[in-house]
Amino acid sequence: MYIQYTMDPLCFPMDLEEDIPENHLVRLVNAAVNRLDDAIFDAAYPGGGRDSYHPKMLTKVIIYAYTQRIYSSR
Repeated sequence: MYIQYTMDPLCFPMDLEEDIPENHLVRLVNAAVNRLDDAIFDAAYPGGGRDSYHPKMLTKVIIYAYTQRIYSSR
């Protein structure tokens, strides 16, 4: 149904978690969206076709971009 994503640093030679301060806004956005129930997104997804990106990942990107005054999602 969704393309699975992980936040584990297996793809990068360094751990990106070390570069993000503990009190950074991106950590708050990540924690808040992770607490949302998957049923919210599943109810809005009609299914069919190719697997889509995980809606939680996209929601995190959009919310953080809005906090940085970036309103284009292209």
